[in-house]
Amino acid sequence: MHELDDIIKGCQKMDRKAQKVLYDRYSPILFGMAMRYASCASEAEDMLQEAFINIFKHIKQFEGHGSFEGWMKRILINAAIGYIRKHKKHINDSFDDIQEIKIKDTNFETRDFTKEELMSTINELPEGFRLVFNLYAVEGYKHREIAEMLGIQVGTSKSQYSRARKILMNKLQVLSKMPEDRVT
Repeated sequence: MHELDDIIKGCQKMDRKAQKVLYDRYSPILFGMAMRYASCASEAEDMLQEAFINIFKHIKQFEGHGSFEGWMKRILINAAIGYIRKHKKHINDSFDDIQEIKIKDTNFETRDFTKEELMSTINELPEGFRLVFNLYAVEGYKHREIAEMLGIQVGTSKSQYSRARKILMNKLQVLSKMPEDRVT
C-alpha cells in the first residue's frame, strides 16, 4: 500500500496501517515546516501531533482536488497558529523591545548562507514577526490571507513582515562579516 490514492482511501476508512504509512511518509516534511513556527522541537512536535489528528479526522473531506500535500500543509499551518494562540504567544509583537536597525549596505560578503544559518536567523525573530514572515515569504500567502488567519489588520501583517525583513537583513549582514569557521 504505497500509492498515495490507496493510502488516502485507507485513511478515510480509518485503517491504522494506512495512517501509519501516511504519517511515516509525511511527518518529516510537516515537522520541518512546524519548526519554522515553533520556538523549540517539543513545540513543533505538539503542532505536528495536532495537525495529524486533524488530518485523520478530516481526511474524508479531501476529495482529490488539488495537492494532498498542500492540503496537509494548510492543516499544519492552522495547527501552528492554533498552538500559538492557545499558549498565549504574541501574534502582535510589540515593537518596544526591538531596536530599529538601519541597513546601510544590503550587499552581503561573497558568502552563501547555509539552510541552517537562515533557519536559525529566522527562528531568532520575535514570535509574531516569525509567524508573518514564514506565512508570507516561505508559504506564499498574501497579506490579506494572513490577516484573516491571524485575526489582525492587513497593515499589521505588512508592518510585521517589513520589520521582520529588516531585522533579518541586519542579522544576515552581521553574519556575512563573520569568518565562516566562527559561525555556529
